[in-house]
Amino acid sequence: MDILLVIDHPRPASLTHGVAEAFRTGLAQAGHQVAVLDLYAEGFDPRMTPADEPDWDDMTKRYSDEVEAHMQRIRAADAMAFVFPVWWWGLPAMTKGYIDRVFNQGFAYGGETTVPLKRIDWLGLAANDEASYLKRGYLEALKTQALVGIANYCGVEDTRLELFYESLAGGDTATRFLRRAEALGRAW
Repeated sequence: MDILLVIDHPRPASLTHGVAEAFRTGLAQAGHQVAVLDLYAEGFDPRMTPADEPDWDDMTKRYSDEVEAHMQRIRAADAMAFVFPVWWWGLPAMTKGYIDRVFNQGFAYGGETTVPLKRIDWLGLAANDEASYLKRGYLEALKTQALVGIANYCGVEDTRLELFYESLAGGDTATRFLRRAEALGRAW
């Protein structure tokens, strides 16, 4: 399977990047082809512009060259995975801006159109513990946003969210996360 792996973190030496690399390694071990999209390294601009704003009266609108190129990368993939830090209990601005601009009308949704993917996985690094997410409903909110509001809305039923809790805990946390991410990749 061809997988587009989208990474969102401003520091290349971050645990988020480490988890993404471990996940990529596991995917490769399972025989998948992985293309990496590092949003910061590639200078992706998450801001919506008029060129990329949906035209509700024109399902065939041509978007900016940047967005059209990103759409082509998705067309070349069978599946996607997003690896990101959970900031303010949700997707960070760079990931959200990528979705806003690239998963656009006429490409990912609208009429009979759905994003041409079989699966989308979401791997989030969360600073808080699982109990906090459950107590306050943050886990369900994130699932609703990513799995239902984005993936399902765009026609992708096979979608999963994996949270790596207590990402700032130190100790052997990083080692555990890297092993888990690699195992998740191998299990695809």
